[in-house]
Amino acid sequence: MIAKDLYRLMKEVEELEKQIENASFEKCKKLKDQLRKTKAEQNRMHRILEGSKDTSPPYPKIRF
Repeated sequence: MIAKDLYRLMKEVEELEKQIENASFEKCKKLKDQLRKTKAEQNRMHRILEGSKDTSPPYPKIRF
């Protein structure tokens, strides 16, 4: 589920970047803001996915 959301966000970022290249100045500003938010969400989802893969304990085990 998380991987699908991450993939969707990656595609959305690519599409926004393409739109920015061809956009007028006024529309470009709006698209850049949307791109910034989408990239932030993409990074958040990536961190969640990487965190779910991590199976090591958050602290080292101390043995006596």
